[in-house]
Amino acid sequence: MRSTVKDVATRAGVSPKTVSNVINGTAFVRPDTRARVEQALADLDYVPNLGARGLRNGRYGLIALALPDLSTAYSAELAHHFVEEGHARGWSVQIEETAAEPRREKALLSRARSHLVDGLVLNPVSLADSVVDEHVARGPLPPTVLIGEVEQDRTDQVGVDSVAGARDMTAHLLATGRRRIAVVGSPGLPETAAARQRTEGYRLALADAGVPHDPALELPTARWTADEARDAVRAFLDRQPPPDAFFCFTDSMALAVVHVLWERGLRVPDDVAVAGFDDVEPGRYAVPPLTTVSFDLRAFAATALDLLQHRIDDPGRPPRRVTAPHHVVARASTARPA
Repeated sequence: MRSTVKDVATRAGVSPKTVSNVINGTAFVRPDTRARVEQALADLDYVPNLGARGLRNGRYGLIALALPDLSTAYSAELAHHFVEEGHARGWSVQIEETAAEPRREKALLSRARSHLVDGLVLNPVSLADSVVDEHVARGPLPPTVLIGEVEQDRTDQVGVDSVAGARDMTAHLLATGRRRIAVVGSPGLPETAAARQRTEGYRLALADAGVPHDPALELPTARWTADEARDAVRAFLDRQPPPDAFFCFTDSMALAVVHVLWERGLRVPDDVAVAGFDDVEPGRYAVPPLTTVSFDLRAFAATALDLLQHRIDDPGRPPRRVTAPHHVVARASTARPA
């Protein structure tokens, strides 16, 4: 039979209330007492009864995190930080992949509306293709925080200023003497908010520097994946001379572009500079190390979960949007040509 809170309390020599406080993190417990309880939990292989907890207080200690594509390095790192920050708050985190499919978002929102999870962190790539509006039309959203660049005022959101980030990166490339700068990941079909905003920032930086805009240097991709970037750049180089630089809208795409340039016998950064966005770990150890737009993923996750906790505690509070600070990290992949 499954061990109960009373079993754990008896083994640790404490009250059931103390065991509950340790499990739920709802009150201070002296370190030595906490250690005894945690050891008893481990000895008895205690598993919380989330169903009973939900019946008592309407909360299960479970939230869902939904990302469009779990195969990318960015998603892996972001999910890691959400899990760590969730556990620090006493939450288990269920991770889902939406693949930008409305039916998957709909299922997650319905689950949250039915109180099968306490809250939801959702990353829609396009509000037009999301079901958030549909659920708003049916009544108040369940506790939900959006992450990413979609423009909305329905609920809380944490994002990066992609226009400013792309503008800053393009300005950095221009400052190294590059003028013919191509971007990888510009809006394709479907068009995403992030692609549109990063392309806007790129164009603004060109205009600031008085560099003519050349639409041929904007390489659209249907998805922001390494394979899509590889194919787009191969096709571009088959019909165009190499640009001075490639600014890729994710680090994963940038690493694929470095590979394509190596295939073509082109040196990075001597022949072509390459830059990315997100500052994921593989880019720091690439050869050469990758210049990127960086923001603190751990702080990003923590901010989103703080907003979710506030939304759970006070469903009627006005929506908040928090913009994560960013900066350009200049590494060897964009060093000035000799």
